[in-house]
Amino acid sequence: MLNRNLFTTMVCAVALVFTGARKAEALTITGTVGSGKYLLTGSAVNVTTNAVFKISFETTTAGENLALCAGSISDFSAGHCTTQLNDSGGPGFTFLTIVDAASLNGKQLYIIRTVGINAASFSFTIE
Repeated sequence: MLNRNLFTTMVCAVALVFTGARKAEALTITGTVGSGKYLLTGSAVNVTTNAVFKISFETTTAGENLALCAGSISDFSAGHCTTQLNDSGGPGFTFLTIVDAASLNGKQLYIIRTVGINAASFSFTIE
């Protein structure tokens, strides 16, 4: 009986290693904010379970600052940052934000310009 329980425990442990312990794939989006705002999500975030999103954000154009925001499509259209998730001070300043994914449920993710007037490039990575 003891050998059977040990064997069952080992099989379960191996199954966990190969199914649950995978490294999350990261998604990187690069783009340019030309008119003062850039919509990242095509529809509202649809996550209701508690999970961790690791987000890094960088403005890659000198002299320009961009903010990573979450809010309604109306907020995006108005250029209003309802919830500021991150801000970048220019090339070389990549900032990390760790957020509960469920807190973004129903919101759009977008970028708005906070400083500058020229087109500004950015790099956004979510894991």
